[in-house]
This record gives sequence, C-alpha cells and structure tokens, in this order.
Amino acid sequence: MAKTSAVEKNKRRRNTVANQAAKRAALKAIIMNQALPIEERFKASIKLASLPRDGSKTRIRNRCEVSGRPRAYYRKLRMSRIALRELGNLGKVPGIVKSSW
Repeated sequence: MAKTSAVEKNKRRRNTVANQAAKRAALKAIIMNQALPIEERFKASIKLASLPRDGSKTRIRNRCEVSGRPRAYYRKLRMSRIALRELGNLGKVPGIVKSSW
C-alpha cells in the first residue's frame, strides 16, 4: 500500500464528512430526543458508533493549501503563516504588501 500524505488523508476525511453528515445528524437527533424510548435511543447510539470515525467533523484538520502545514493556519487565506510570508514577499497574495520598519 502506498504511503499517503496528511493532506490527502485530510481531503479524504472532508469527503467522508460530507457523505456521512446527514446520516450522523439523523442519528444524533434520535439520541437527543428524550421523548423516544431508551432502547431506540441506545440502538441509534450503537449505529452512530459503528459509522466510520473519519465521518466526524472534528477529525478534519485545518491545513495550509500550499504546504500542508497544520500549525499557524489563517482561515481566511487558507494557508500557514510561513506560506503567507513567502507568497506575500513575492507579491502573489492580493492585498498583502511587505512592510518594513
């Protein structure tokens, strides 16, 4: 089996989350509904636990689109501080201008 990068794993997780979102939401609604009998809610929680773990939205990691770096991530620009600095110095990021003191 070929070794996959963390960026590819994260993309795969995003697809899994998108595919499983409706099913997970329906099961969570059943689990949280206090009007339903406890047995039905328990069955729903077992079904939720049997779904793939990567289907949970909390498994997605924000990663830089340029370098794949997971730390110091700017959500608005979807890149890390290091990639932002490099591309900003080259003038490739609109609205970012290098500033010196």
